[in-house]
Amino acid sequence: MNTIFRKSMLSVAGLAFAGGVFAGPIAAHANPVDAKPVAVAVQSAAPKPQGEQSHISLNDEQTANVKAIIAATKKAGLPERAAVISIATSLQESKLENLGHLGDMNDHDSLGLFQQRPSSGWGTPEQITDPEYSTTAFLKGLKQVDGWQDMALTDAAQTVQVSA
Repeated sequence: MNTIFRKSMLSVAGLAFAGGVFAGPIAAHANPVDAKPVAVAVQSAAPKPQGEQSHISLNDEQTANVKAIIAATKKAGLPERAAVISIATSLQESKLENLGHLGDMNDHDSLGLFQQRPSSGWGTPEQITDPEYSTTAFLKGLKQVDGWQDMALTDAAQTVQVSA
């Protein structure tokens, strides 16, 4: 997970540096241009984080589940962004813990990393408590969301998960 975040940050920093190195000298020697301001829409490469950033430490189970999510995403042939969305969704739904039936502490029959429900067609309890299966099921839903690659992570996750 840290590698994905680190790569993203290095990519953004590299783009900013390259822009300054290459555009700076060109702009310094350019003749002044008589231009009027024009409004433009700019789409950033990745959404900017909102609020202060936090840090969590993962235990062995959580780390193993993150690795399982990444492996399933790679096996499905999907890009890194799909893994990021999957990990964040599982972190929100289960704190990256593979939850079994929690009795009265649980809503309905939600199970596994993504709190998927057998009664909603996600699979059997055995299937949705298998990290590879549950991740693959989540990714199947994600692929059906038009434009998920460019959506805010939370919007993509909610579109797939459809809160109970």
